[in-house]
Amino acid sequence: MIDQLYRKAVLTVAGQKTIENIVRARGWGVAQRFVAGESIQTALNAVKELEKDGVLANLDLLGEFIDSPEKCTAFADNVLNLMDAAHAQGIRPYVSVKLSSVGQGKTVEGGDLGLTNARRIVGRAKQYGGFVCLDMEDHPRVDITLAQLRTLIGEFGREHVGSVLQSYLYRSEADRAALDDLHPNLRIVKGAYLEPETVAMPVKADVDAGYRKLVYAHMKAGNYVNVATHDESIIRDVQHFVLANGISKDTFEFQMLYGIRRDLQKNLAAQGYRVRAYIPYGRDWYPYFSRRIAERPANVMFVLRGMVKG
Repeated sequence: MIDQLYRKAVLTVAGQKTIENIVRARGWGVAQRFVAGESIQTALNAVKELEKDGVLANLDLLGEFIDSPEKCTAFADNVLNLMDAAHAQGIRPYVSVKLSSVGQGKTVEGGDLGLTNARRIVGRAKQYGGFVCLDMEDHPRVDITLAQLRTLIGEFGREHVGSVLQSYLYRSEADRAALDDLHPNLRIVKGAYLEPETVAMPVKADVDAGYRKLVYAHMKAGNYVNVATHDESIIRDVQHFVLANGISKDTFEFQMLYGIRRDLQKNLAAQGYRVRAYIPYGRDWYPYFSRRIAERPANVMFVLRGMVKG
């Protein structure tokens, strides 16, 4: 409950325009801990740096809830440009895309604009042997996102597109089981959106328990799992689980956020685990940055110290 109240308080304050303007004006130097610059090249430079430590990358052009069809299609074009640039520099494109950014829910000739643009993006990823993760957003978008995942896997294959489940949503266990016929590649996260208690667990211990259940069930079903957490107790439990159940290191990976626990990322990679860092970049960094601050009280102090210095 305390965690839920803390997240609500931080996100409520962050949603105030005055606060946003202050942080945008003075906080970019601090935000760069979590965001790999504003351009494609700065993002790809970050990928190359991580590769030196044996850590892979998941690139995310920041932007969500874009208002016009034209801007959504332009955003999709920018993701295509990212994949083209990555391929040209010898990097296998692996990207995350919020379907709201590319038009999900906007009807155009031919159907849902988000699905239309997602087809373009996943098709380009397949061309380059890459992968697209359809990010999960707030709970009203879960049904349509999972439906579009099913469509895209049917058209392009699970090797090139997957999605995310959030353990704090009560529905996620059933959602995971309903996807088993697809054997999808799923990233399991705890969840960072401000959700009502009617749909999301308010107690951290319940969220953590739900997280383990999702990871273990997806592994047992023979599916590829992205264990996206910095929680070392969960990481240790997953390590014990895969050993006890004879699960190959080739069937899962640990995923963490860019700029957070780089030591842990490097250490796990050195142990032979596949590790991938989620690397966001772009000018629309504030909503993402706010959610990172809402995750841990220590992050607030980090930001305040950085803004005072800056």
